[in-house]
Amino acid sequence: MDDLKASMFIAGSGMRAQGVRIKVISQNIANRDSTADVAGGDPYRRQTVTFENQMDRGLNADVVRVREIGEDPGAFGLRYDPAHPAADETGYVKTPNVNSLIEMTDMREANRSYRANLQVIETSKSMLSQTVNILR
Repeated sequence: MDDLKASMFIAGSGMRAQGVRIKVISQNIANRDSTADVAGGDPYRRQTVTFENQMDRGLNADVVRVREIGEDPGAFGLRYDPAHPAADETGYVKTPNVNSLIEMTDMREANRSYRANLQVIETSKSMLSQTVNILR
């Protein structure tokens, strides 16, 4: 029964990590059209999530956790719009380094991983319930 409990906790840690990833991706998509407030300033910079394994001594197993939420160092785009308040002296406005296609692909992957972890929890819960029924 301890193995079933451990599998549920491990899957739960994966769900929490993917939940953070989905939140960060959502923020990236929401800010893909934002610009700086001042002329020549930097716009929103794409955020990234990095995971790591962490030993859970109570479970005696590795669980996943978010190591950090960082920034993508990729270059900003440029759009010519001399009337924009954030335009530099040459008339260009920096645009965020967010690519909607990449974000949607990452969102889909995170969603699938989240659902796979949920399935592990549901299967473990069912097995635990069946075990209890057998022991009655």
